[in-house]
Order: sequence, then structure tokens, then C-alpha cells
Amino acid sequence: MPEISYDKVQDYLASLVPPREPELQKMEEYAEKNGFPIIGPACGYYCYQLARMINAKSVFELGSGYGYSTAWFAKAVKENGGGIVHHTVWDEDLSKRAQGHLSVLGSADIIEFHVAEAVETLRQTDGPFDIIFNDIDKEGYPESLPIIKEKLRHGGSLIIDNMLWSGRVFDANNHDNSTEAIRRFTRDVTTDLDWIVSLIPARDGMIVAYKK
Repeated sequence: MPEISYDKVQDYLASLVPPREPELQKMEEYAEKNGFPIIGPACGYYCYQLARMINAKSVFELGSGYGYSTAWFAKAVKENGGGIVHHTVWDEDLSKRAQGHLSVLGSADIIEFHVAEAVETLRQTDGPFDIIFNDIDKEGYPESLPIIKEKLRHGGSLIIDNMLWSGRVFDANNHDNSTEAIRRFTRDVTTDLDWIVSLIPARDGMIVAYKK
């Protein structure tokens, strides 16, 4: 049998994603050229699929970058009949860039843009939400879980990025703050009986958790 490598699997997953809008491709090209961490087409399309499957009308993103993941969620919400997607970043320039991309994609009218600390913004925003997507600084993952659990509806989905952390979670000698935070979050959510959890090994690993 031919050898299966992680890189080959990732390339194959990406090859199965249908062609994207030119603006989404532009966002992907910018990320590759500048080393900006986006979730990429395979994970983006999976987020879109999950949002369509549960007929999501309300999505809150904790850490949205320049709007790549937002674009996938907004596409799903529009096809589900409309609703709202919350884009949240600290950086004003990233927010403006996201507004530009999402305007070109025709999605800006269903997006609420926040320039603020993400978890506190979630705390202050009325829910519940159908989907909460988490891609904040990794040290903040464990403390974000209780407020996410409070704000996500029963039957809703939590999607959280970077759960393989480029393989650092497997290194028993790696005890840096980010790696330990990811390990703690993974332990907390997988041992909480209120969640049904899977880790999807696409790109850098995404946890998808169903709130019972």
C-alpha cells in the first residue's frame, strides 16, 4: 500500500473542496503569501457544512482575523434564510480588512463587527447562539469554555481551532503555556458529559462539540 502522510491527507482534503469565490481565493492567497493563520479551505468548507446541517442562523466568532472563517459562516447563514454572524477581533485594521472582503462577497449586511476582547464581548452579547467558533489566543481557551457553554444553545455546535497545535500537544517535553492550555481545554471539554466531542484532524485540528 502507498504510504499515507499527514501532508498528503491535507492536500487531498483541500482538493475535494469545491471552487471558491474569487474573493475567498484572494483571502487564501494573502494568507499563504504573508503567513497569516487562517483555517484554510478544507476547514472553512467543513464549518460551512456544519452550519448548513444545523440550519444555523446565529454564529459568534471568538477571534475572526480578516474574515476568512466569517465568510464561510456567513455563506451558510445566508443560505439558511438569514441571521447574524458576529466577527470579533482586537485589531481595527483587521476589522476594516474583513469588512472590505465581506462587502465584496455580499455578506456584510448580516455581520456585526466588534473590535474588542472576544470572550468579554461574547459575555455581553445576547444569545443563545447556534454555533460558537473559537480561535483566540490559546492561553485563553480553558477560561473561555464556561461562557461558551452558557451562550451556546442546546443542540448547538462549538468549533475550536488549532487543537493539534502543529504536533506540539504530542510532545511530552513541551510544557509552554499555549500547549498546556490546549491540553487542558481538550481534557475539560471531552470529560464534560454535557458535550459530545470529536477532534477532526484537518489542517491543525478542529474540535467539534455538540452541546446536549
